Amino acid sequence: MRAPPGAVVGPYPSGGSENGGVVKGNVDIIKHNRRCRDLGFLLIFIAFWVAMVVNSSFGFNKGDPLRLNYGLDYKGNVCGDRHAAPDLHELELTYWLNPNQVYQSGVKGTSFILSNARSICLMDCPIPSEDSLNWVCDYPEGDIKMSIDDWIDRNYDYFADLTPELRNTSLQLQGPCYPVIFPSVNVYWTCQFIARASNVSLTHWEQMGGVKVIEDISIDKSIHKEINSRSSVLKRYVADIGKAWPVLLVCGGLLPLFLSILWLLMIRYFVSGMPWVTVVTFNILIISVTMFYYLKAGWIGNDAISPIIGEHDPYYHVSARELGHLHVAAVFMSAVMIVSFLCSIAIVRRILLATSVLKVAAKVIREVRVLIIFPAIPYAILAIFFMFWLSAALHLFSSGTIAQNDCSANCCAYDLKARRVSCNSCCGFSVHYTPHITAAIIFHLFGGYWATQFFIACSSTVIAGSVASYYWTRGDASSEIPYLPVLSSMKRLARYSLGSMAIGSLLVLFVESIRFILEALRRKLKGVNSMAVSWHGKAMYNTSQPCLRFIGCLIKSVNRNAYVMIAITGKGFFKASAVATELIMGNILRIGKLNVIGDVILFLGKLCVSLMSSLFAFLMLDTHKYKSSHNKISSPLFPVLACWGFGYIVASLFFGVVEMSIDTIILSFCKDSDEHQGNAQFAPLLLIETLDDLNQTQRLTQS
Repeated sequence: MRAPPGAVVGPYPSGGSENGGVVKGNVDIIKHNRRCRDLGFLLIFIAFWVAMVVNSSFGFNKGDPLRLNYGLDYKGNVCGDRHAAPDLHELELTYWLNPNQVYQSGVKGTSFILSNARSICLMDCPIPSEDSLNWVCDYPEGDIKMSIDDWIDRNYDYFADLTPELRNTSLQLQGPCYPVIFPSVNVYWTCQFIARASNVSLTHWEQMGGVKVIEDISIDKSIHKEINSRSSVLKRYVADIGKAWPVLLVCGGLLPLFLSILWLLMIRYFVSGMPWVTVVTFNILIISVTMFYYLKAGWIGNDAISPIIGEHDPYYHVSARELGHLHVAAVFMSAVMIVSFLCSIAIVRRILLATSVLKVAAKVIREVRVLIIFPAIPYAILAIFFMFWLSAALHLFSSGTIAQNDCSANCCAYDLKARRVSCNSCCGFSVHYTPHITAAIIFHLFGGYWATQFFIACSSTVIAGSVASYYWTRGDASSEIPYLPVLSSMKRLARYSLGSMAIGSLLVLFVESIRFILEALRRKLKGVNSMAVSWHGKAMYNTSQPCLRFIGCLIKSVNRNAYVMIAITGKGFFKASAVATELIMGNILRIGKLNVIGDVILFLGKLCVSLMSSLFAFLMLDTHKYKSSHNKISSPLFPVLACWGFGYIVASLFFGVVEMSIDTIILSFCKDSDEHQGNAQFAPLLLIETLDDLNQTQRLTQS
């Protein structure tokens, strides 16, 4: 028989330790005589953290989250920026002054783009007058002696104070004042023109000798195309995360914390009914969340999201990509709901067995009581990390340099400071991005995923070390169990095994990165003629995705078992993985089904917590605060997904107590059996009874 992998059991004789001797007497349950493992990967992880700080500092220096929502004016200022000159903190809407420039940008084949059209920041969208002609003038400066507040109070109009020369340039659509001929509506903080000119305003304009204003549907389409561009939609989605931070705090942080602790307490005191409660609750929640997607998509009721902000004509409708994305999400959730319901029916016969599995974990929680509150430590660390990470993400997504466009447009505008019409620098401003910004964003996203997996791995290993102490004393409340087993396990982890956690979490990141790259390639090749792609390529791609998903799940399972063996033996990650795999394969017939059923119930429990977080996020986002004015979100999609993700992470931390308890007990049982010729000497009686029930059920099923 091969030598045991180095675990040391309390007062009972065992195989050789790392020192080659027999363990005796009154020593610690888990051997402390270890050495640092996977140190190279720990150094890589430390270097990664340094790079994360540098990358984030770049975002904080170059980014401005206001750019995600608001446009730029003709001076290159971000609307809503209180530090701009002039102060624009009340002026959040982007309005294009020259309707002919807007029309020109929408003409097919033109080289003139909308960002070069003259724009200004306003408090609300101008409306044509019913009996005269309204004007919107440039910011007051130069000879126009007027404060910004007075300019706002006069509805941005000082045309009556202009000299004859300036009135003439205004009639040529060269400023400083421009006519309000087309009505407009606030669509995502941009004044969307309605391509129906006001007859009264247009008549007054023509009578005053103004140049011809082109009335065409291109005026509407040009702005609409800009608003619905993919980059604009992505910016609004990211901005929604920033606006909904109270929702993330409550539904992505505090609520899943409460629900996870409640679930653990119910496992401890009400374990017999928990599998049934979990399955039923899961189905109710998935139906409820799906119905909310139907509501926001407009398929049920009249509560569909609208891109229009504030009061508007109810007969005026503006389409938005966000609504289409909600339609896709509703269809996806419908499919998930049906599959989930069918799977719930399929596992009904296994519920009783799942109850037995959870009873084993419940007994561990009762004995090692501190396990219930231990996940609060990694929870607090992750909460601080995510606050920093989200803030850095918002700044990275909005980073870039505001610079004037290099255009060859034939446009002229009056410069109040220079006191003349300028035709040399009338190009608009844009946020210019460099290729390394995209790389910085991708690095930040993957870095956040790696850090999350690292903290979850550390939490799992600490729990495994605590539960191993319980197993190797035959489940007795012996003095051989340290008074604070969790603290002892944390010390061993911090001193010897952080490098192993780094490589384990890196493997998960590696597989997920490959999946991300393949999905990106699929989207790029989507527009390619399908006849030009060989059937070999199609077959390889269609099989690669399921294979990668399977490999990802397999690696996560192997990682968990490796963390258990690291906690017990102190070996490096790869050796611990090999030992764990060998132990499981040698006992697969005895414990395989037991492990799978426990994982299914725990997975449903995590989904219950994350779905409840999503449901409450929908309810919070449905209030007036997030449906109008300054804090309006473009769609509940991203905040709800973020709450779901954070809820699942928090649930993983706390449910890891039960998950790792089961895995540790099972692996310790396998090792115990391996050391004692197939007869486990230290297994708790409840585990033996559970395995006997499983074998009896299997025999009855086969017969």
